[in-house]
Amino acid sequence: MRAAQAGMKPALPKRFYKDAGVEEREGLFHLTLDGRTAKTPGKQALAVPSRALAEALAEEWQGQGAEIDPSTMPITRIVNSAIDGVTPRLAEVVDDLVRYAASDLVYYRAGEPERLAKSQDDAWSPVLEWARDTHGARFALGEGVMHVTQPDEAIAAIRGAIEAIGSPFALAALHVMTTLSGSVLIALAHAAEQLDVDRAWAAAHVDELYQESVWGEDYEAMERRRRREADFRAASTVYRLAGA
Repeated sequence: MRAAQAGMKPALPKRFYKDAGVEEREGLFHLTLDGRTAKTPGKQALAVPSRALAEALAEEWQGQGAEIDPSTMPITRIVNSAIDGVTPRLAEVVDDLVRYAASDLVYYRAGEPERLAKSQDDAWSPVLEWARDTHGARFALGEGVMHVTQPDEAIAAIRGAIEAIGSPFALAALHVMTTLSGSVLIALAHAAEQLDVDRAWAAAHVDELYQESVWGEDYEAMERRRRREADFRAASTVYRLAGA
């Protein structure tokens, strides 16, 4: 099946440049390909607010082989989405992130088995404590999958934290981390350096890791998670280098 899927992949574009570099103009750092300014899919200049982020972009482009494989360029994908998608729709992106706060992963706990319940508590309670202590957001917990309505004041506090992120690049990165983890609270705690990237990713996959410890590893599931983890780590890098 994997061989058949590989045969169905579309042909990748040929590399059309030799060198990727960075050029500063008018306070922005532009990705250049053989000295020419690179463009986003929306035909806008591929430019970012920090040299460090631009250099991370250039590293991805320089590291391509004879063909350009977008799947190996997660930082570029996030930056493109920030420029073409997030910047003109900031309010919509904020609203989408706030929706996660209404039904976040970390609210819903297993009653049993005991080992899973403890793993969830160890991973998720520090996130909730951080949200309470830093933002005054107190959330209700539930057992199982039945929806638990959260206090309006807590949701409003998380909205305030998200709206305080001024950079569309950081906001795009936060959105990627949230959708990949299923938790805006884990993403925000990581962005605030309360969890390193390893702990944040593990916290988002407590249930999966427990199931694997009981039933064994599934190759396809592990490969999907590996690709998603690479995107999560790239989003973490973009957030850190873009500046909120």
